[in-house]
Amino acid sequence: MPPTASMRTWGPDRGVFVTINSLIQLLVILEECPDPDAVIAELEQVLHLSGFEYYGLLRHLQTPAQQELRAAPLAGRWPEQWLQIYAAKKYVRIDPMVRYLTHAQRPFRWRESMAAFNGDAHRRRMEQMMVDAFGHGLEDGYLFPIHGRNGILGSLSLGGRPIELSPVEIALLEAVARKTFWRLLELTGEAEALETVLPSETPLTRREMEILHYLAEGMTSMEISKMLKISNHTVDWYMNGLQNKLKAKNRQQAVALAFRHGLIS
Repeated sequence: MPPTASMRTWGPDRGVFVTINSLIQLLVILEECPDPDAVIAELEQVLHLSGFEYYGLLRHLQTPAQQELRAAPLAGRWPEQWLQIYAAKKYVRIDPMVRYLTHAQRPFRWRESMAAFNGDAHRRRMEQMMVDAFGHGLEDGYLFPIHGRNGILGSLSLGGRPIELSPVEIALLEAVARKTFWRLLELTGEAEALETVLPSETPLTRREMEILHYLAEGMTSMEISKMLKISNHTVDWYMNGLQNKLKAKNRQQAVALAFRHGLIS
């Protein structure tokens, strides 16, 4: 059925209309997709209809020791060479969208994040990043945070030419971002591990993180004690504390859970 006027909205200088009906249908279709490739294909089709040329769906991992986000891409399409430039110039360290994402509670426009860092020490580097992005066709966009019980879990970034989205479109795209994120994790067997997150009231200490990293490298208690210049019994005491905090039955399971929760990589 062709979309009616009530099903679509038009933005200024916009060559395609956003089909509200297609966004709603996508939420249903995603549940029926048999594999990750099908999920991504359906998502890209609707994003193209919405007028967005580029996108990135990310899973974010925040370590208690670092208090910073690390991103793992789930799907995406960006301008040629842009990711290489982004990495080479280390823009991730000052990216205003990434920094704003850590405390954003709702979807926001890229330019809103720039406005939030007026007077910031890295302001000029941020502006240079936006100039580089503009030169690669990333003139503006939107970022949709995906939250879980313990904070930010992922995000969907949409970019390209400037597009004015209505509140209804933003709400539907926010639902699409969350649905796509969880459907991909379900199909890859990662959803259950992500849902069983560490209690926020029991963060690991710096020493516990050090021991956990050495443990993940296969070191014994004796080897770790020599590395840290503490007694073997003290290492065992820390390890018992780690197992309790991670609710692990043994050291091997503690390491496995640490990887799942993004504490180590």
